[in-house]
Amino acid sequence: MVLGVLVISFELGEFDVELYSAARQLLLSAHHSENHRVAAAMRGASGAIYLGLHLGSKRINVCAESSALANARMAQEPSIHSVVAVSMDERGEPQVTKPCGVCRELLRNYGPEARVLVDAGGDGGTVSLEDLLPYPWMRATETEWTTRSPGIGTRDPAR
Repeated sequence: MVLGVLVISFELGEFDVELYSAARQLLLSAHHSENHRVAAAMRGASGAIYLGLHLGSKRINVCAESSALANARMAQEPSIHSVVAVSMDERGEPQVTKPCGVCRELLRNYGPEARVLVDAGGDGGTVSLEDLLPYPWMRATETEWTTRSPGIGTRDPAR
């Protein structure tokens, strides 16, 4: 992200379409309006594709991206290269959707350089995880800086 401007690429390649197709096929075969609402596909650094499916119940939901990430890690995939999640539209057709905040945090830990396929107002594009989550959650001890206490007019523009 450059000064608050989202950097998106609408130049999708063969690997992007293949990833979408894998997630789409999974959702078409396993969709259930309550238990399996989203499917995800991730491409690891090795080139392998890992699938994940939303798991839902009355009390808890596990995101499709989380289960795809778990599958990748179980296969000893060192990092994630790209990600897509799909959910059904009102016509019953899988459409690209964006990861929730929890999944963005998880993905940032396992694939900080990953590209994410997103719906950008009806057009498919890819963005970096950093663009999706420019300020990830961190403990104060994990930062490389000291955060000043909030105050009116105390921001140093040179910093």
